[in-house]
Amino acid sequence: MAQPEDAQQRRRSLKPLRRLFPYIGSYRGLVAGALFSLVLAAVTTLALPLAVRRMIDHGFSHADTTLVSNYFAMLMAMAAMLALASAARYYFVITLGERVVSDLRRDVFSHLTTLSPSFFDRVQSGEIVSRLAADTTQIKSAVGATASVALRNLILGLGALAMMVVTSPKLSGLVIAAIPLVVVPLVAFGRSVRGRSRAAQDMLAAANAYAGEQIGAVRTLQSFTNEGLVTGRFRAAVEAAFKAARASVLARALLTFVAIFIIFASVVAVLWFGSRDVLAGVMSAGTLGQFLLYSVFAAGALGALSEVWGELSQAAGAAERLTELLAEEPGIKAPADPKPLPVPTRGEIAFDGVSFTYPASPSRSALHELGFVIRPGETMAIVGPSGAGKSTVFALLQRFYDVDNGAIRIDGIDVREADPRAVRARMAIVPQDVTIFAASVRENIAFGRPGASDAEVEAAARAAQAEEFILRLERGYDTQVGERGVTLSGGQRQRIAIARAILRDAPILLLDEATSALDATSETLVQAALASLMRERTTLVIAHRLATVLEADRILVIDEGRIVEEGTHRSLVTKGGLYAELARLQFEAGVLEDAAE
Repeated sequence: MAQPEDAQQRRRSLKPLRRLFPYIGSYRGLVAGALFSLVLAAVTTLALPLAVRRMIDHGFSHADTTLVSNYFAMLMAMAAMLALASAARYYFVITLGERVVSDLRRDVFSHLTTLSPSFFDRVQSGEIVSRLAADTTQIKSAVGATASVALRNLILGLGALAMMVVTSPKLSGLVIAAIPLVVVPLVAFGRSVRGRSRAAQDMLAAANAYAGEQIGAVRTLQSFTNEGLVTGRFRAAVEAAFKAARASVLARALLTFVAIFIIFASVVAVLWFGSRDVLAGVMSAGTLGQFLLYSVFAAGALGALSEVWGELSQAAGAAERLTELLAEEPGIKAPADPKPLPVPTRGEIAFDGVSFTYPASPSRSALHELGFVIRPGETMAIVGPSGAGKSTVFALLQRFYDVDNGAIRIDGIDVREADPRAVRARMAIVPQDVTIFAASVRENIAFGRPGASDAEVEAAARAAQAEEFILRLERGYDTQVGERGVTLSGGQRQRIAIARAILRDAPILLLDEATSALDATSETLVQAALASLMRERTTLVIAHRLATVLEADRILVIDEGRIVEEGTHRSLVTKGGLYAELARLQFEAGVLEDAAE
């Protein structure tokens, strides 16, 4: 997902963490509770040195045990207040972090579902999952803990500096003079940490994407005995991610060293000057102790800021990567004022001079001035050699892409002028590469029409000739089928896909080799189910096996994105063209003739 350099610089200048402000602002109660707890804890901490000074200057000097006991009791009460404020701070900020990240994950995933296939053509799914998991976890840490620690130390540091000025303006001037020596390294190293953190996160995402791809194809991996090859590549990817992370950690370590050394060196120098004032009688021991505690608070706060700065920089890198996803615009959008499709649906489909080139392959045109009309209720088959453009017709009809030239119309409405969801809602598809989810059989079939009753799901399964094998499963319709339906055979997966299409009950039916994975017996049964389903529906069939399209009203023969022949099976065989050659390669001419009759 490479972005133009100027766009990257623009996002960096706007500080990606600002993208989280709307999410945080949605929970004002949690924010208010966190801020109140932070301020209360900081004020309680800043009050401690005052009590210590008074105890040193008055309690010990008068040898009054009652006074000393009262001071210690007050310190104990302050400690309880500090503990209560800290516990409340933890609850509010951690809850806020969990809530914000949950909302962010929801919005990113929701946005991803709206993006066009062209986006997923160029981005690995494993990288996207990594962003949803690892990057949001990084942000949760920042919002839920790091940000509150940073804010607490900022309040504490500024408060301590203010009280140092009140306690001793002279000594405070020396401490404040050292602040630029701390801030400059913070800013300089912070930029380096953020850049290195972004690189580390990108490397980790690449490794996760590779692992996800290989795990998803583990049977192929093992069939070709490529365990060593895959392990080696993943090891190299993980090692690259480690080196990038180590560079980020090194930058943070250097940042911490420089900041803490300068801070505490300045405190030691100031105390040296303060001790001379005590010896000279200019300052009391209690006042020096008070100043010492405030200087330690200020130094500790600035030192902690140097650490959390690096963590916030990492979170900024993660927020930037998620912002890139949220900034992606769908290539296919509904127009501002979409035209409604006619009701009731007639099911007429028209391709008018359609030309198209895939964005991922700009040098090769997929379709060239393709034109045809499918009448309502007609069954049209598209055949041709691999790579001829058959599947592209389905992709354009569902408006996964927009045509380069020409137009596609459904019931006379250009699909570009309609809402894509309304267009797709009028179609049911049985793809060649069937998608089965890691869910139950019932849930997989119901995916065709969410909300369908159990009776409707089971009726669809019976119509697809799937119930006979479903009832043999351990838990019938409630059997979990595993990731991508790994526990089912190819034919069983395809019959579930057909049941899903039957349940959708759409007026336009798209069949992409719908019976390719069935045995002869199952194919006969499913063909009968499909024949009933296709009745009074507009059906577009893609087929490599010509025996499945013999009864089509018309057959289009496509080669290299162009229609080269059109007719019925019998007329095309008689012509002796490409279709006849494909038929000759698949069957004996006599067998085909008998099947046609």
